[in-house]
Parts: sequence; structure tokens; C-alpha cells
Amino acid sequence: MTTGTCETCNPSTCDKTCEAKGPTTIPPHELSNIKRVIGIMSGKGGVGKSSVTALLAVALRRSGFEVGILDADITGPSIPRMFGVRRPPEGTGQGMIPPQSPKGVRIMSLNLLLPHEDDPVIWRGPLIGGAIKQFWTDVIWGDLDFLLIDLPPGTSDAPLTVLQSLPVDGLIIVSSPQELAQMVVRKAVKMAALMNVKILGLVENMSYAVCPDCGKEIYIFGPSRAEEAAAEAGIPLLGSLPLDSELTSLCDHGRVEEYRGPLLERVMEFVKKMDRQE
Repeated sequence: MTTGTCETCNPSTCDKTCEAKGPTTIPPHELSNIKRVIGIMSGKGGVGKSSVTALLAVALRRSGFEVGILDADITGPSIPRMFGVRRPPEGTGQGMIPPQSPKGVRIMSLNLLLPHEDDPVIWRGPLIGGAIKQFWTDVIWGDLDFLLIDLPPGTSDAPLTVLQSLPVDGLIIVSSPQELAQMVVRKAVKMAALMNVKILGLVENMSYAVCPDCGKEIYIFGPSRAEEAAAEAGIPLLGSLPLDSELTSLCDHGRVEEYRGPLLERVMEFVKKMDRQE
């Protein structure tokens, strides 16, 4: 993976604070054999990016793949809670072994290293970037078909660290129907282009809710803009996902792997699309 041209300074004179210079990907732990690294990214918070990451992991695991999740959302981690994982990684002389969910998804998150899961992480960018790199270099992931990286929202330090330092094979952009989301989708797409990382497609989350009595689709956040946003950004539309109270409840109780709703079938459809693109 190579990076693109810096738009904010002169690449020939910029200092180390500019992160758009040259290929700098780092190798994983020597005992990690990871076939594909997929980043899940959003230009803004509150679009359900972590939920989409969790559903992707569940769908891939049920299909027989070996899956891990690197929770790069250092200051707002939610992946361990969704999977009911509270045990810290096991430290060995060679590195850290990530704990596994009940169904075998390997998870590494800073929350697993804190005394209490609600302790705040009040770190500046360099510390956050360093932790993300250590989750890649110091964690023994073993043999994985997919490593999913749950990126923090936005286009600042942490996503930059991942896209520049890790060999990301592709990105899935998550958005919501609000018109504002289209602008932030474009920001995320432009960042991926600058970093020379392939975009696998767009997922519009929370597109609508289904009335439990009549089955009517209710567009709570306005009409879907998924096709428009994908076309404008020049990327494939992987799918639109509705709100699902059952999924929310299972995530809150650490049982996302028990989810059996139709939402998972939709996720499997775009997993297949994603696989074909790769």
C-alpha cells in the first residue's frame, strides 16, 4: 500500500507531522497469519459503525471463516461489550493472545486492558496511534481469514494511523440517511483516495424502521440517500440496513452472536459482494 499526495503542505518539505509520505506499512506479529484486513469506517459518529462491524464478524464466522476484530476506536470502544467479552488478553513471552467470543471471534480492544470498562481513555493522538500499532504488532492473531478493524469516526489521527501503518485491503464506509452524511461520506472517500486504499463499498445503516404491526417501512431519518451518495462518491452500494430493536438489545447484553434476524441475511449479501470485489 502506498500513500497519496498531501493536500495541506508541500510533500518535499513537510515534517513528521504530515502523514502522507511514502509506504510505511508495518508487519504483524510473526505468529500472525492474516489473509485479509478490512477497515470499517465512517466520516461521522452515531451511524452504527461498530454494529455493522459486529454483524460482519458474526456473518463471516457463521460462514466458517476465522475472524478477528481489532477495535481501533480507542476512546469509544464498544466491540467487547457487544460480544460479551470481558477477559483481558493473555500475556506471553512472545506477545498477547486476544480473548475469544463464545463463537470464536478474536477480539482486541483497549477496554479489555482497563480496570473498569467505563474508565475514560484521555490520551492524545500519538498515544492512540501507538496503541493501535501495538494491537497489530504485539498481538498474536494466529491464522485469520479476516481481520476487521473498527475505526473511530472521522478522518483524524487514529484512522490515519491504520490506513498508513497497516496493510488494509479495503474499506467499508458506513453512513446514515441524513443529508449531512453524504458530505462526510465524501470526506472518507477522499481520505481513502489520498491513502491509496480501495473502497469496497457503502453501507447505509438505520435506513428505516419496520412497523411491528403492519410491516410498513418508516423512514425516520428521511428518505434513503444510499444510491445517491454511492453514485456521487463513485463507489459501490453494498446495501441498506434497517433499525432493529432485537439487534440493539442483544448488543447491549453482550449476545450479538445470537442474532438471527433478517438483518443478518442482508449483511451476508454484501459480504458476498465484498468477496467478489476482492
